[in-house]
Amino acid sequence: MDLRERVVAAVAAGASCHRAAARFGVSVSSASRWSERFRQEGQLAPKPMGGDHTSQRIEAHAELILATSKQEPRLFLRELRNRVAEQGVQTSTSGLSRFFQRHRITWKRVRHMHLSRSART
Repeated sequence: MDLRERVVAAVAAGASCHRAAARFGVSVSSASRWSERFRQEGQLAPKPMGGDHTSQRIEAHAELILATSKQEPRLFLRELRNRVAEQGVQTSTSGLSRFFQRHRITWKRVRHMHLSRSART
């Protein structure tokens, strides 16, 4: 943080990003990003890393996805993906899988044949 503060202070005092970067031994792009972020947001701390960046897009369409899956509960994920794509929602089967995990929705497929008592099936 101390280095960021000194670089941003140098740029605010009138030094160019190139000159401040050379003076403090950081890259020009870092000096530029830090200064720009401080001007726009007043923040010097690094942004949080990692985390989920895409679930907000699919959560915006939660009602449509849940309604479609309740209306046709035997759909496979790829079929459900195609149905919601017809409504303009672009997602992947893995995105739908994570959506259902977040909502704690699971379902089991029904067996199509009875278990044999005399032999393995």
